[in-house]
Amino acid sequence: MSATDALYQELILEHNRKPKNFREMPDATRTTEGRNPLCGDEVKVWVKLEADRVADISFLSPPGQGCAISKASASLMTAAVKGKTVAEAEDLFDRFHALVTGTLPEEEQKSLGSLRALGGVSRFPLRVKCASLAWHALHSALEAGPAEVSTEREGDAPPPTEGA
Repeated sequence: MSATDALYQELILEHNRKPKNFREMPDATRTTEGRNPLCGDEVKVWVKLEADRVADISFLSPPGQGCAISKASASLMTAAVKGKTVAEAEDLFDRFHALVTGTLPEEEQKSLGSLRALGGVSRFPLRVKCASLAWHALHSALEAGPAEVSTEREGDAPPPTEGA
């Protein structure tokens, strides 16, 4: 394991142990729940918008309903989008999704800062859903979309197999 990989692994573990913005938000403007039926991850994201800016954001995962990658990704996401405009947060969603699906050019990855720690999940397609679950919930909340999203409806699902 390279030094960079070890550092990224430690960052993910730290955000899983001590997640940022891990709380309910009673005065949220929008709330969306996300579910990953394949592995059981669940997350609820609260967003407080003021004008066109993410004034506050938080999340919770029910005990036992979120893996380390899912929880760390949600924690890193809240830190990354707080204070951003809706357009900036949507752009970050697009770039993060490209990172975890392995389509973001390497020269653009540096602009993601600590979010790059989750880039390695692109080698594990089922883990992409874990990393992107909270982001899809955020995306839906920013668009005032559905109150619940699923990784099976968000474009990360593998194509159906014959006879399925």
